[in-house]
Amino acid sequence: GKSVNEAAAILDYATIVSAEPVKKVLLSAAANAEHNYGMDRGDLIVAEAFADQGPTLKRMNPVSKGRAHSILKRTSHITVILDVQSK
Repeated sequence: GKSVNEAAAILDYATIVSAEPVKKVLLSAAANAEHNYGMDRGDLIVAEAFADQGPTLKRMNPVSKGRAHSILKRTSHITVILDVQSK
């Protein structure tokens, strides 16, 4: 329910590692709303934001005695839904 500028400022000072990619998605969604739909950035609020599980890349790590351990490289899909602030 925060404005786009307020949410971006919060993500600037967040210490969590995922704050940077989430901020990039947020700013991209705001730019898309401005360019594609002619919305004003000041009127946009974050209606919903979530991360879903993406595809998992499976890799092998060779270890001793000719064996191999599997490595799962997990990915995610970040979704940010913006809405126009009702006045």
